[in-house]
Amino acid sequence: MTTDTTDDASGSMTRGERIRAAARTLRTPRSASWVADETEVSMKTAQKYLDQLVQDNVLRRIEQGGQTLYCVDQLMATYREVASLQREHDRESLTDALESMRNKITEWNATYDVETPGELRGSIADLEGADEIARRREISSEWEHLADRIPVVQAALNEYDWADERDSLPA
Repeated sequence: MTTDTTDDASGSMTRGERIRAAARTLRTPRSASWVADETEVSMKTAQKYLDQLVQDNVLRRIEQGGQTLYCVDQLMATYREVASLQREHDRESLTDALESMRNKITEWNATYDVETPGELRGSIADLEGADEIARRREISSEWEHLADRIPVVQAALNEYDWADERDSLPA
């Protein structure tokens, strides 16, 4: 009888848990054989769990160059994130977070006289001081992160009342 546990004593995750954990990090489309190699399972086992994750709307299956590839379903991941924000934070704290993110970006625009994180990274070429170069790299990364987060927080706020109504409906 086949079990779904790992064969070595060093790992505590089952094969399925390893595949699910690896799959949730697939930002670049990957094949089932790649996932199988990364998680040290058979191709058949990887395929089984990847197909389940597609059915659960965690992954997307795409055809590329005659090959089936898998990657995180970003739309569903964003929906889950919006729902999580709505359930874990009240409207006021989401509004405060959005305002704080926008204020930081506005401050960086003014401080560095740039409009985008890419422009800030580009300004590094004109610098010699290692500390300032490191600072601008760090700010560029944070700016990119905030630019990705703002639409998610906005979506959570835009649909806050609707989601709150739906969550309070009896089952």
